[in-house]
Amino acid sequence: MLNAYIYDGLRSPIGRHAGSLASVRPDDLAATVIKNLLKKTGIPAADVEDVIFGSTNQAGEDSRNVARFAALLAGMPVTVPGQTVNRLCASGLGAVIDSARAITAGEGELYIAGGVESMTRAPFVMGKAESAYSRDDKSIHSPGARHPYRSDHLIQTAPF
Repeated sequence: MLNAYIYDGLRSPIGRHAGSLASVRPDDLAATVIKNLLKKTGIPAADVEDVIFGSTNQAGEDSRNVARFAALLAGMPVTVPGQTVNRLCASGLGAVIDSARAITAGEGELYIAGGVESMTRAPFVMGKAESAYSRDDKSIHSPGARHPYRSDHLIQTAPF
């Protein structure tokens, strides 16, 4: 079995809901990190096997494979694929684990892995009506953001 190592790391600033990063799309945010990581390390973008990013929302701007679009926006060649992982709060970690697993299995040597989210830009979702012509307008912000056994949002349980 091969060993996998984290070569380098970089992250974006952490924003606040409706804060200074509110106007930045998640794919643009991730692209900025990828572009700067490649610049910092000097690694040619064409040498990257895959870009794997975690994203919980996967609705609205995040719904069309945010990892692939971030790679393209970062100027990576179209030959470098991208995939998005959704493991809720562990999405970014899941992307790193998937990359490490691929390396140890001999599927590739160099991956970019991480996570991206913008709760400010996440769409409000309307649940399907339970009856015809229902006037119920319950909105659901970020489906899956509620723990199935408690009423706390995941953001409320995260350590800061």
